[in-house]
Amino acid sequence: MYDPLIDPAVPAAQPYPASYWAASTASTEPCNPLMADISTDVLVIGAGYTGLSCAIELAGELGREVTVLDANQSGWGCSGRNAGFVLRGTGRLGLAQLAKRYGTETAQQFHLEYGAALERVQQLIAAADIDCQAQAPGYLKVAHKAALGRQLPQQAEYLQRQFGYQVEYLSQAELQQRYMHNTQAFGAIRFPDCFGVNPLALAQGYAKLAQQSGAAIYGATPVLSWQRSGQGFIVQTPQATVQCRQIILATNAYTGKGFYPQLNRASLPALSSVIVTQPLTAQQLAASGLNHTQLVMDTRALKYYYRKLPDNRLLFGGRSAVYGKDADKACYPERLLVALKQCFPQLQQLEMAYHWSGWVSVSFDDMPRICQSEPGLFYAAGYCGSGLSFSSLAGKRLAQLASGVTLPPLPIYQSGLTPFPLPQFRRLGQQAYYQWGRFKDRYL
Repeated sequence: MYDPLIDPAVPAAQPYPASYWAASTASTEPCNPLMADISTDVLVIGAGYTGLSCAIELAGELGREVTVLDANQSGWGCSGRNAGFVLRGTGRLGLAQLAKRYGTETAQQFHLEYGAALERVQQLIAAADIDCQAQAPGYLKVAHKAALGRQLPQQAEYLQRQFGYQVEYLSQAELQQRYMHNTQAFGAIRFPDCFGVNPLALAQGYAKLAQQSGAAIYGATPVLSWQRSGQGFIVQTPQATVQCRQIILATNAYTGKGFYPQLNRASLPALSSVIVTQPLTAQQLAASGLNHTQLVMDTRALKYYYRKLPDNRLLFGGRSAVYGKDADKACYPERLLVALKQCFPQLQQLEMAYHWSGWVSVSFDDMPRICQSEPGLFYAAGYCGSGLSFSSLAGKRLAQLASGVTLPPLPIYQSGLTPFPLPQFRRLGQQAYYQWGRFKDRYL
């Protein structure tokens, strides 16, 4: 599998990964490769949520000429292979952690910005009438140990008091009665405004809306190099040259080692794996208590996340291999299936039907950045695996930043990503963290 810390560039003209999403999503006409030289005002590199949302804003709201290039097709990277969790947040810091780092007032502004991200996704779905199987809202943060469960009432009260966030505390008994018969669940906080979608259908819907807004999109068109020319750039692709005034990098975890080293050194690409089971029977749904549409994530350091899909299959995900070359080893999906059955012993006969994996970009300080890294060159990256909703807003903020619009006064809009110290040892640090996480989740 492609590895951003080893391979100089993303492989081009590849099919979608063999995921449940690819198998269950109606195919769309692929975007043709760029075959002739062009000139454009803004060039967006990457046709995921960030790049497509940016193109929608640039072309549709700001009236600018924009071209999107992707080495593959819209949603080929993380946008088309994630779990479809539309959450109110991004990065790895909760609101209490944001308040501790930046102060309560700034944390409250983050909360509002995260709400705007949710609204951005909903607005784009409505604008293009995207059939992405959006499910009824609700997200359960589940305590996987009794000691953590006892902390939940205080956490819920804090969110209600400081942020006006109408979350709901659920005791272990209430959680079991209403939502799941999980033997490793000791209470939960329910967030009312998060929901699940088909992420690949959402990305393809964004691409359609971007084209309707006036953006040009070319697939199977990797960017080989670029250089400055006058007040802009000359960008080289396999078959053509692009002249542009500004470049926006929307490649996130799929930034090849040799593509833009400044961004690559500021990211730790981490593999996340997902399995999807066979459809549950009525008896299995009743026995597990999973006959609902809530998103679920637990409190482990190495988190598990899961949801019931519209056809009654279970999606279950978690961390995977450290190196791309190991991504397809059978031990990783088997480990997820074992974990699922440990949570739900009622599902011992359940079998796996799909498995795939993909890269997420973890930043050094656990928060993303939207910035101008040098004159005329912009990027958004570092969502830490929690970027479906926020990347959609990040695309809008990138478009505004590139057009001279003042962004909200949040720290993530005021600087670039911090490079990792000793970046050549990132994987060793990741392995050490995984070992610590397994120890913590089991014993602490």
